[in-house]
Amino acid sequence: MIKEDNNSFDWVYYVMGLFFGILTAVIISGSFGAAVLGGIIGFIFGAIFLNGIVKGREY
Repeated sequence: MIKEDNNSFDWVYYVMGLFFGILTAVIISGSFGAAVLGGIIGFIFGAIFLNGIVKGREY
């Protein structure tokens, strides 16, 4: 049986990457397409940060 960790805050990194990616793209270009692309890129950077830099660290 898989034990679920209720104290996992991994989703915070994804949401922050998504939010700040969109925010940065809107500030720089102001277009909807750039906001979508910025959100995708921010989400990817959040995943890289979570799985590469903070992997295995305790909160």
